[in-house]
Amino acid sequence: MNEWLKRGAGLALAALMTAGHAQLLIGQTAGYSGQVAAGVKETADGAMLYIDAVNAKGGVHGQKIELVTLDDKFDPQTAADNARKLIEEQNVLAMFLTRGTPHTEAMIPLLEKHGVALVGPSTGAMVLHQPVRKYIFNVRATYQREAEKAMTHLASMGMTRIAVVYSDDSFGADGIIGAQKGLAASKLTPVVLEKFNRAKPDFAPIASKVVGGNAQAVLMIASGSAVVDAGNAFRAAGSGAQIVTLSNNASTGFIKSLGPNARGVIVTQVYPNERAITYGMVKEAQELAKAKGQSDVSPAMLEGFAAAKVLVEGLRRAGPKPTREKVHAALEGLRKFDLGGLEVSYSPDDHTGLDFADLAIIGTDGKFRR
Repeated sequence: MNEWLKRGAGLALAALMTAGHAQLLIGQTAGYSGQVAAGVKETADGAMLYIDAVNAKGGVHGQKIELVTLDDKFDPQTAADNARKLIEEQNVLAMFLTRGTPHTEAMIPLLEKHGVALVGPSTGAMVLHQPVRKYIFNVRATYQREAEKAMTHLASMGMTRIAVVYSDDSFGADGIIGAQKGLAASKLTPVVLEKFNRAKPDFAPIASKVVGGNAQAVLMIASGSAVVDAGNAFRAAGSGAQIVTLSNNASTGFIKSLGPNARGVIVTQVYPNERAITYGMVKEAQELAKAKGQSDVSPAMLEGFAAAKVLVEGLRRAGPKPTREKVHAALEGLRKFDLGGLEVSYSPDDHTGLDFADLAIIGTDGKFRR
């Protein structure tokens, strides 16, 4: 059994057997298996760097934070089912670090029905930002912001023949809006604009169009293995186009999955350089990772780390006897909360979080370079 799932199952059992034990139960459903597993694991590892450090110092108001984790295999319906179990059966105080746009959308009715806050969904979907979702507290920037920046960057490099390939779900539909905005700002139109079936992708026909359009670059608005498979198809068809993708793939695991095609792939980022210790958050994450014997901090880990800081602050402000309502009110009251060089603010009219966006390229050493 997956190490994370063992931990989640054990914590759930402990919660049922030790009712007198003070603890703060937090629920998570994410694709610990399936096409985004590598990124999910890294993001969760980053979150636990901070949560474990807080627990080691006595927790929050003397209560340890317990993360109950369920694997949804990156399936939206399973994500909704898991959320129901966590909220209605495990009675978690809040939800945390879900993964995927349609997956997170599927659990919104449960959040609203039970008044449960969701902190740091690992998705930049605009649908989770506007209109404001009362119980969703975003921490990272939107996909639209990333895609727009990627397009304007490619145009600034003199590229005029840009292809855009996206998944046929709410994630893809969202990202394409930002891409088109960036292209329009640069007075460009895509030479190829194609969507693919997320459940059963077939990239060979798209690869032919990319080659036929003589694309200089391809923006892939897709997750994990789909980007890898598409890249392999493009190279097999003879395309040398620059491959660009979004921050949902900003993990070391994603780089490894690309294999020999990793070098030169551009991945947008929603946090500062993971080696930029001028940011207090990055320095803190690096020090905690080193103490655990981990040599590197990845962008995906930083996302989880930042989300955990917001979650913990919400729990602190909710007081020694937190309820779902108190946690929600505490989060909505955060103003200019310093993560360590980046500030997060929320209000009843704004649950956006950060707007930071940057670009990184995978170097010959298999690491992100800015």
